[in-house]
Amino acid sequence: MPNSPDLRPKASLSDYLAAERTLLAWIRTGLALMGFGFVVARFGLFLRQLQLVRLDRALSLGPSSGESLWIGTALIGAGVLVNVLAGIHHVQMVRALDRGTTNAGHSTKLGISVAVFLALVGLAMAIYLISIRS
Repeated sequence: MPNSPDLRPKASLSDYLAAERTLLAWIRTGLALMGFGFVVARFGLFLRQLQLVRLDRALSLGPSSGESLWIGTALIGAGVLVNVLAGIHHVQMVRALDRGTTNAGHSTKLGISVAVFLALVGLAMAIYLISIRS
């Protein structure tokens, strides 16, 4: 039988290593999103302190608030989501390699989704920076 599961070619070691490299790249992307989200969330506090110094007021430290907190939190959430989806995709890929079946059509949904999300976050940050300037 030519279509027997035992006769299908199994994946080579380089296929498994390529899948692992892809997983690690997505994990780096997720960590970068989370780190950038933390910086953005704290950016509002930095701007408020800068404004207080300019106005020579007493420096009172409070929790960061405003749009930067929400944008930063969204970035952190996106980083977590990217890592979870990358892990799920990796498990599916390894199982497919173990079975000797690979999906010839590679899905780019995750990459395109991250790119569109970051474009929207960048636009929101630009609007935020323009709004605090005036």
